[in-house]
Amino acid sequence: MINGTEFKGNWNEAKGKLKQQFAMLTDNDLLLVEGKQDELIGRLQIKLGKTKEEIRKIISQL
Repeated sequence: MINGTEFKGNWNEAKGKLKQQFAMLTDNDLLLVEGKQDELIGRLQIKLGKTKEEIRKIISQL
């Protein structure tokens, strides 16, 4: 599982990779606001139809 520091660490790079992998994602979908990581993961769950664990795994593999 990724921690908050890892999650924020290279977010701009990860955001670009996510948009390449999942073309339907927009900048608004990937907006990371301090302390709102769960909200971001929830948005990705809805948009991609994946579980929270699957989303965390995708992000950690970028």
